[in-house]
Amino acid sequence: MLEEAYEVIDAVDARDFDAFPDELGDLLFQVVFCCRLAEEEGKFDFDAVVERVRSKLVRRHPHVLGKTHAKTAPEALASWTAAKEEESRQKREKRNREKASLLDGIAGAFPSTLQAHELGLRAAQVGFDWTRPEEVLEKVQEETAEIKAALATGQANKRRAQEEIGDLLFTIANLARHVGTDAESCLRQANQKFKRRFEKLEREAARRGRGVREISPGEMEQLWQAVKAEE
Repeated sequence: MLEEAYEVIDAVDARDFDAFPDELGDLLFQVVFCCRLAEEEGKFDFDAVVERVRSKLVRRHPHVLGKTHAKTAPEALASWTAAKEEESRQKREKRNREKASLLDGIAGAFPSTLQAHELGLRAAQVGFDWTRPEEVLEKVQEETAEIKAALATGQANKRRAQEEIGDLLFTIANLARHVGTDAESCLRQANQKFKRRFEKLEREAARRGRGVREISPGEMEQLWQAVKAEE
């Protein structure tokens, strides 16, 4: 299902409206297939899934489908957040959980950058957050300095360097959140840009009658800079 979902995203990013319906169909098939397996075990069926999402949309959007009114986007977000938090409270009471966390419900299957985004978003609901993007950038610089310090001590501190790199990635994910985007989207765009530029570099090297394995690092850097300048 994750594989099919990523293929849907690839079609969206490429604006491939020929492949898009196919990929959505593949993803929908996974949903229908899971529902069928559950139905065979007497758990639920596809109609129950549709009803769940319908009722959730009504419940979480009183400012659209109910009597509550939201004049601005922040008011709409506040309404949605309040409805979702009320759902969480009711679920905790139903399960009689003595120790509930604000971070409950963040899927472990999320990409790590998305998990970091959601963790920061949840913590921000109670004020545990940076106030400005500049403050997050200062933390990025701090984490970078800690990585340098770990690397300077040699191979013995590989585990420490790994931990510090993780802290840096977590902070960058929250920097993206503070500027109104998310790290997963940013990194996907960067990956696509690198792939596009490197393929241009390969074509230019081939035009000169050589493969990328045959040119020196200095020549490769010159080609790379030429590709960037062309864009």
